[in-house]
Amino acid sequence: MSVINYLLKALLPMLVLLALLPAASLTAMAQEEHAYAKDFDVKANFRNICAFCHQNYGRQEGKGPQLMNSAKTDEELFNRIKNGKPGRMASFGVAFSDDKIWAIVKFIRSLKPDVDPENPS
Repeated sequence: MSVINYLLKALLPMLVLLALLPAASLTAMAQEEHAYAKDFDVKANFRNICAFCHQNYGRQEGKGPQLMNSAKTDEELFNRIKNGKPGRMASFGVAFSDDKIWAIVKFIRSLKPDVDPENPS
């Protein structure tokens, strides 16, 4: 066996491990962020941040529009929360991860008149 073949056989497993390590770390970080979003209290955050403009948890118009039964698609709601609307609504893409914004969209979609809203499951 040549020296090169020997080195390749000896080093190849370590090289593969080193190549996979960053991907494993990113996967772990994504899972950690997703787990954090599960513990995200959407109702409390909505009450403390969004309800200033979207009255009664978004079930009534305030300074901003009523969100309950919005004709906007989920993607439109997501993009509006993430990117805002110049002169009308702040962007929250820096404050909330994508998973958290999707949880807010899910919360908005679950709103019903005369029913106390709950955190999405």
